[in-house]
Order: sequence, then structure tokens, then C-alpha cells
Amino acid sequence: MLLKDKVAVIYGAGGAIGSATARAFGSEGAKLFLTGRLRAPVEAVAKAVVSAGGSAEAAEVDALDEEAVGKHLQSVIDKAGRVDISFNAVGIPDTKILGVPLVEMDVERFSLPITTYARSYFLTARMAARRMVANKSGVIMTVTALPSRSGSRLNGGYGPAQAAKEALTRDLSAELAPHGIRVVGLRPRGMPETSTMKEAFDAKASGMTWEQFQAYLASMTHPRRAMTLAEVANMAVFMASDKASGMTGTTVNLTMGSLDD
Repeated sequence: MLLKDKVAVIYGAGGAIGSATARAFGSEGAKLFLTGRLRAPVEAVAKAVVSAGGSAEAAEVDALDEEAVGKHLQSVIDKAGRVDISFNAVGIPDTKILGVPLVEMDVERFSLPITTYARSYFLTARMAARRMVANKSGVIMTVTALPSRSGSRLNGGYGPAQAAKEALTRDLSAELAPHGIRVVGLRPRGMPETSTMKEAFDAKASGMTWEQFQAYLASMTHPRRAMTLAEVANMAVFMASDKASGMTGTTVNLTMGSLDD
């Protein structure tokens, strides 16, 4: 029970990584407050956590809405007394981003992922940090992706958006670590289990079958297999726990060798 009695808020809990992390946090004893822009998928995750013996509440929260994030977080404080973990797994559909060469892309489409990912991470992190400072403890986390560090084709502003989140992780840690707050990120390799990879396949894998695309993803890793959601969720548990107390200001490389450090 690495997260026993920890109070965790997960943004984007209805998505693939958010939901997997919620289930993993719940199994390790965390008290969960799950949010998403759409209530139904978040409620489904909360019910699954509760059915497995965990504690979870669902709420509809737009992580780009400063007032909504603030009101929800205050309700968490009112109910649980504090927040120990803030996990941002917010994503946006990539159908408007993928498959278009940069030279043909308009600035609004290019800017969409940068403003969305960076704004949601900044808002959720800042709101959590303001409440964590009083307790001199807490963990702020997010998820990025391989294009943050590796050049990629037909991704629009997705790579710069992930790089911005990793830079923000470092800056937040530099300011917050003296107050006992750790700030860390996870950078997984593309996972066939996620809708993001299916969107990438539809937009970019011309002439390949889904099976061939999965084999391609696997071929880029050292063990020659794709990463799983469970592996990402398990690392999220460890990084959120007191076992990782020496980790802050960094993004964990979970690309399985696809990216050399």
C-alpha cells in the first residue's frame, strides 16, 4: 500500500493513462478525486476503483477553466483536509493535429496543443501547489511523450507542447522543492492500448496494417515490444510514493530504450 491514506486528484481520469493510473493509485490505498471534461467516463473509472475496494469520487472539471479547477480543489480540501498528489493526464484528440506537414499548417492548429497542454498543466499544478505549501509536502505529476525530445513528422505542435510541459516540470520543482513539494513527469513510449496511437495510425501509417504498425512501435524499443498502460501506471505509483523522495525536477524516461539519456 504505497499510497495508503494519500489524497490524490487526477485530471483526465477518463482517458487511457488517467484511468490506468487511477486504478493503480486506488489499489495502493489512495483516496481518489477523479476529474474529466466529460463526467460519464470518469464515473465509470470511479465505479471500477470502488468495486475493487478503493475510494474514488468523480467530478466534471474542465482543466482549462481556472475557476472550475479552483472550486473543485477547494471541495477536495473541504472533504479530505488536504491534497497530497496532483496528477495531470489531460489530453486532447489529435485528429486536428496529426498528418499535416508543418509548412501547410495554420498557426491556430499548430498552437492548439501547446496552449492546451501547457495551460492545463500550469493551472492544475499551481492550484495544487498553493495548497501543498501549507503542509510542506506534496507531489505534482504529469505525462509527456517521446516527441518532447525526439524529432517527429506530421505532429504539428504536439512535440513543442510536450517539451513545454517538461520544462515547466523543472521550473516548478526549482521553486517548490524548498517547500517540500516534488514535481515529476513520466515520458512513456507510444502504447497501442491508447486512442492516441490509434489516431496516429489512422493519420500517419499509410499503407500499413494495424498489426504492422504495432510491430513498428515494438521494433523501436530495446526489448522489441510495446509498453503497456499497466507499466506506466505502476511507475506513476512509485513516483507518487515516499519511496521516490529523492526524485524531483525530472521526467522519467519510459521509452524502453527508444530515447537514449
